[in-house]
Amino acid sequence: MIPCMCKLNIILTASLAMVFLSGTLAQTQNTPEQISVKGKNFENSSGEIVLFHGLNIKDPHNLEQEGKWTKAHFETAENWGADMIRLPVHPNAWRERGEENYLQLLDQAVQWARELGLYLVIDWHSIGNLGTGKFQNRSYNTTLQETNKFWATISKHFSGEPVIAMYELFNEPTIGGQFGDLTWAAWKKMNEEMIDIIRSNDPETVILVAGFNWAYDLTPVKSDPIDRSNVAYVSHPYPEKRKQPWVQQWQEDWGFVAEKYPVILTEIGFALPHEPGVHIPVNGDETYGNALVDFCEERGISWLGWCFDSRWSPVMYTGDYEPTRQGAFFRSVMLRD
Repeated sequence: MIPCMCKLNIILTASLAMVFLSGTLAQTQNTPEQISVKGKNFENSSGEIVLFHGLNIKDPHNLEQEGKWTKAHFETAENWGADMIRLPVHPNAWRERGEENYLQLLDQAVQWARELGLYLVIDWHSIGNLGTGKFQNRSYNTTLQETNKFWATISKHFSGEPVIAMYELFNEPTIGGQFGDLTWAAWKKMNEEMIDIIRSNDPETVILVAGFNWAYDLTPVKSDPIDRSNVAYVSHPYPEKRKQPWVQQWQEDWGFVAEKYPVILTEIGFALPHEPGVHIPVNGDETYGNALVDFCEERGISWLGWCFDSRWSPVMYTGDYEPTRQGAFFRSVMLRD
């Protein structure tokens, strides 16, 4: 454990004041501190280093359609020990619901998160190649133009909102094979242009950039990092991305980045062979979980488990929030910190 690292449970400025609004007595809400990049760490506005251990939820649009878009869902995640929730916004859901209506969902998430002391990540949840316009399936179909417009809209709407700690520019870049090729130089340029669009509206929110190979491989960062400030890097190191032993390979593929820049694993998780929806590359068990948690703790790397849901695999619970094996594992880790 890094001695100076404090686990975020979350550091908030307690609200002590009472105010009158429209003749009604109301208590002011907790105000979260702005998160920023300082060297290789995330820091709050008090100058304290923070690590995030949180969860992914299902696309808010899908949850709302299922009648599960509730504060209780967020409360359960917080009760499991999460200090951050990632909101995956699928391009097709963004279009289907419409910009204004989708923003209302995100506004509700901000309200609940503020009340519960949680931070949020907004993730443009596409899988594919923005350069060639080829994507894993229709739910991920988008264009560079739409992606840029999404971030222009989001950054304008949430500028100055510290609950939204991070914008994740693109979920999983898939380069090569059926998706076509894209150089790191071209991908870097696209990301820097997105960042410039965001910064024209929002100068402060941390921006997350993913590597290649379904957001696993960050090796190009060693020689050619993103040339913008307040940026952190993303990897999704599921169990079968590499064969055991993992540690040296993780270090070479993405762990080295944490020596100079903040790293957050916005998706980690495992599923047992008999569990619903199990697929490559998520086959694994607590052996993977313990190895990855220890690896991250030693290097000050934040992480978010996938997925706090009963259908999106690898699932974390069944029925009435009854944890699966991986759900029980990550819940125990978050609660012990």
